[in-house]
Amino acid sequence: MVPGLPASTALQVSVELPTGLSAGVERPLLLLVLPVCVLLLWALVWRGATGTASERSRRWFFATRLLVVALVVLAAAGPYTVSSRETPGDPRVTVLADRSDSTAVSPQVTDRLTSDIEGAGVPVTTTTIGSGDSSPVGDAVAANLRENGSVVLVSDGRVTEGRSLAEVAELARSLNATVSVVSPQPTQREQYVTLNGPSKASVGVENKFLASVDGVRADAPTTVTVSVDGERVAEQTVQNGTGAFEFTHTFESTGTHRVTAQIGDADDVYSQNDVFRKTVRVVEKPTVLYVSPGDYPFRQYLGEVYDVETASSVPEDLSPYHAVVLQDAPAGSVGNVDALQEFVIDGNGLLVVGGRNSFENGGYEGSSLASMLPVSTGEGTSQSTNLVFAIDVSGSSENGMRVQKAVTLSALDQLGDENRVGIVGFNHNAYGVAPIQSLGSNRASLEDRVRRLQSGGATDIAAGLRGAGEMLGDDPGTVILVSDGHDKVGPPSAVAQRLRARGIRVITVGAGQNPNEEKLRTIAQSGGGNYFRATETNRLSILFGGSKQYEGSGLTVVDPNSFVTSGVELTSNPGEVNDVSVRRGADFLVAADDGTPAVTTWRYGLGRVGTITAYGSDGTLDGLLTRPDSLLLTKSTNYVIGDPERKATGVTGISDTRVGSPTTVTVRGEERPTAEGVQFRQVGEGRYEASVTPDEAGYHDVLSATYAANYRAEYAGFGPDPALESLATGTGGKVFRPSEGAQIAEFAREQSTRVRPVRQDWTWVALLLAALLFVAEVVYRRVKVRRSGTTAEGGLT
Repeated sequence: MVPGLPASTALQVSVELPTGLSAGVERPLLLLVLPVCVLLLWALVWRGATGTASERSRRWFFATRLLVVALVVLAAAGPYTVSSRETPGDPRVTVLADRSDSTAVSPQVTDRLTSDIEGAGVPVTTTTIGSGDSSPVGDAVAANLRENGSVVLVSDGRVTEGRSLAEVAELARSLNATVSVVSPQPTQREQYVTLNGPSKASVGVENKFLASVDGVRADAPTTVTVSVDGERVAEQTVQNGTGAFEFTHTFESTGTHRVTAQIGDADDVYSQNDVFRKTVRVVEKPTVLYVSPGDYPFRQYLGEVYDVETASSVPEDLSPYHAVVLQDAPAGSVGNVDALQEFVIDGNGLLVVGGRNSFENGGYEGSSLASMLPVSTGEGTSQSTNLVFAIDVSGSSENGMRVQKAVTLSALDQLGDENRVGIVGFNHNAYGVAPIQSLGSNRASLEDRVRRLQSGGATDIAAGLRGAGEMLGDDPGTVILVSDGHDKVGPPSAVAQRLRARGIRVITVGAGQNPNEEKLRTIAQSGGGNYFRATETNRLSILFGGSKQYEGSGLTVVDPNSFVTSGVELTSNPGEVNDVSVRRGADFLVAADDGTPAVTTWRYGLGRVGTITAYGSDGTLDGLLTRPDSLLLTKSTNYVIGDPERKATGVTGISDTRVGSPTTVTVRGEERPTAEGVQFRQVGEGRYEASVTPDEAGYHDVLSATYAANYRAEYAGFGPDPALESLATGTGGKVFRPSEGAQIAEFAREQSTRVRPVRQDWTWVALLLAALLFVAEVVYRRVKVRRSGTTAEGGLT
């Protein structure tokens, strides 16, 4: 079957010629008639003909008539050729015009743009894709994409619902469609305020909040006032019109408190985004049971933040507590481990703090307590792990290719010999550089393959991740992405999530000049892995070093993206660490200076368990008890406590939302709650949920619980979204200015001019040649007869 022809031509026969031309016949079965015609002609000439023609004349007659018959049969079979030619198409431009409120701060250029394009001789179809407070830009672009088609998007790219621009880019690439963009710069001032901070807090505990002002064309000082329950608690002037400041507040009573941030005298387009509201649900301090055979300072530290009760062993009744903290307790003196196990499985927390009398020194190995912990006692045995390096060799990494190679070689050097390693290089496609093989016996050859890598091509990190996943196949493993993160196409985070679902973790390493750390960190989070800077590849030996000994200095955060370690700064070095290893499925968060796990967490049943195995020479937690390191202890304890309201009844959860966006109300109790206009459904034993959607901004109540409804997302972002450029370049489109209507028309002509398969039918040529040959042969014989003066010498009669 000839490429580019309809499926109905599947019975055709064709051959590829060296010139790239395809020649064939449409009805090849008719060629079978030719042998029959040859036999009939032979019988006619040699057996059935009369006259006195010579042998030479008969041969000549047979040859010419055979050629005529062959041409007629060929014409009946339908001869044709197919060649690839650059042919002009029918240039048209489809303009998708975003007229949503967020674009009102910029000049409306669609009408002038379409006029300029049509003035350049190219017809335009205009479709409105957003209006008012709704911006489903991604969905609208996706709905207008056609295979091999092209659209021009006039928008700020601020998607408020539906598909993201990254998802649309992947769809466009699959259709070989291009998306060009026009996004005029804002000309009017617009500012908006936001407020970030905890949604739940404990009585008497200091909380940090961040008030931010952002916008466009905002260059004058702006004053932000923050109030709690109507009382002003902070006020600050943002000098350049955009900026942020922190403030703290301690709540002295339980219940829901209202925190409001407001911009003063904002002379801009919209007023609804000049106020931001937030609720903080304040509860009593969580109750923690502290169990230890000794008197350690950690007990006093916990008492400053939580309601702490002390016991020498775990009692049978743990119902009053949110979490249990064991410090330096031998397995034999823990107490009722069965009750503790049931307590955690039911959704509560356990934090085990090490010391000289616990773990390997406390008989943990083989005990019932050990089965609950994310670490096992004693050194772990070296295990073979499947690792695939996905190395960015695209043009964007050309200037930093030497750095990327050095980073990869350094990373390889951190891995233990027992690992199995493969290498994939990628630009806009993925290429297998080396299959997965034992590192110990192939280290030199793998390093040589890395040194030989050359750069070039566009960047598609998603393609690299897919290639690495294909190399791993059905086996679990880890992908180590080495890239500068400057991706032009595709949503790599979505691919990382799919790999994670297959049991493949994605670790990212930022390399090259000015790596895009935010994107690389997002990819790592989506893939369940860590992000490392180029200078931090030694941390790979913590995870995959095996027999190779890690040499660090003090405590090292292995995963800075987890709840426990985010924002934590570690300056101390307790000096001692229990002899433990991370169990499969646990989260390795902090390592000691020899690579031994110092902080590890995991989920056990419905509950959470954490271990802190670093301690000082005196058996205490040493410098971890002082700032800034003490934040690690607080967050570790908060992690195992989880939701402090899970034991409460009544409304235990209702999140702030935006106008038009639903939020979920969670109620715990024995009976289904009732509220006007709200329908509750049972989602578990003694647990009910309902969805409410506010239609106006402000504070709203459901069953005496308060939540905040803020301005719509349409008013929380202005000016061109950076994702627009990636959408254009990633799909083969361009970024145009509003004044470049003629250039858009020319680009449309270029896009419509494509290399297409062109079919040429040669039936008429075969028939014409047959007719000419037949006439020539007849004329020749008649002339010969006249010259000879006798029919006996003139040929066949």
